[in-house]
Amino acid sequence: MHLSRKAMIVGGSVLALAAGGAGTAIATSNHGEGGATGPQAGQATAAALKITHGGDANSVERDGENGATWEVEVTKPDGSTVDVRLDQNYQLVVIEGDSDSGGDTGS
Repeated sequence: MHLSRKAMIVGGSVLALAAGGAGTAIATSNHGEGGATGPQAGQATAAALKITHGGDANSVERDGENGATWEVEVTKPDGSTVDVRLDQNYQLVVIEGDSDSGGDTGS
């Protein structure tokens, strides 16, 4: 009886560790390639749309390329798609053509 109880405790601990690891992966993905939400993501979106003189924001993500904090993919009014990279204060770092759509790099 003591052996099976011990096995259940060890098994439960392994499951708890596995679940904790999965939770960490999910939480981390929201700051990497996954989409960001909330007030800060809204501020990044508004700043990017102001910089591109309108358009549609397709996605907003936390970013680390070129010293940026945010990346907002925008389809500009002319139909081209660009990635607008912003710093922590929502100021422009760089506008890059979106590699998935072949958009230009103009602003």
